[in-house]
Amino acid sequence: MATAQDTLEIGVLVYPGAQLAAVHGLTDLFAVANRLRHELGALERPQLRVCHWSETPDRQLQVTFDTHPGTGHQVRAMIIPPSLTQAPSPELLERYRANLRQWHGDGALLVSVCVGVFFIAASGLLDGRPATTHWNFAQSLAERFPQVQVEANLPLLDDGDIITSAGLMAWTDLGLKLVERYLGETLAAETARFLAVERVSGGQQPGSVFSPRLDHGDEAVLKVQHWLQGSGARDVSLTAMADCAGLEQRTFLRRFRSATGLKPTEYCQQVRVGRACRMLEFTNRSIDQIAWGVGYQDPGAFRKVFFKVTGLAPSDYRRRLATRAG
Repeated sequence: MATAQDTLEIGVLVYPGAQLAAVHGLTDLFAVANRLRHELGALERPQLRVCHWSETPDRQLQVTFDTHPGTGHQVRAMIIPPSLTQAPSPELLERYRANLRQWHGDGALLVSVCVGVFFIAASGLLDGRPATTHWNFAQSLAERFPQVQVEANLPLLDDGDIITSAGLMAWTDLGLKLVERYLGETLAAETARFLAVERVSGGQQPGSVFSPRLDHGDEAVLKVQHWLQGSGARDVSLTAMADCAGLEQRTFLRRFRSATGLKPTEYCQQVRVGRACRMLEFTNRSIDQIAWGVGYQDPGAFRKVFFKVTGLAPSDYRRRLATRAG
């Protein structure tokens, strides 16, 4: 029997109207990744445990399918699949609001495909944050949730603790993105090769991609992480972060580094550079404009930090992306 220590739980929210092809396709994709993990001898990596979460008749969420039954549940990522019908109704969205906030507050990565983003938006967790969705629903998302920064031109938007994707069939690439995050680039590439699908993301970025640690269990630090991801780590200070955590500064510094593996300043740099990478890829803004946009008053300082994090100058990063796209 598998234990909680050697498995990593990925939940799939099976709401009324959810696209079952995505639900079962993701389950199969992670099963392939698990088999390749074993065949390639990557046993230091966790097994991916997939659980389908559905409502009971009295509207309580419970697990209705589990690839590793018999142990307790600690959801590390919750996927909200697409629907073949239309954008979810306000009543349906409200039914899952508290659960999504609870999972996110406990350190779970929230992941959506197509209209699945409406569930995250309805929880309030995307207020002031960027998100993508299918082009057909972008206007509706923006109108219903005006505090969400809708970026419908992006096929997949990884914002650290929330990942949104646009296309109805984007669940394949999103599944591979999670395999890359939890099992590594090699297993993600091998899974894609076995399934004969081309990856839209992952393995193509010339610089590093920041995947923050969210499963450390320190609620005070996690609260600060969510705040930094939501604000883009702009205009923050050690005092403000310690106040957010409700801790004395020295205690906060120690616990933050222990939980995340980074100093608060390093973490903020990672968040800002991640957003800069997205701007370099999907906008025509100048390097200076991007520097200001992610919170650096001195573009020269931004260039130094960007090189430190990615190993590339911003102009080289953009040039390599253009070369790969061509």
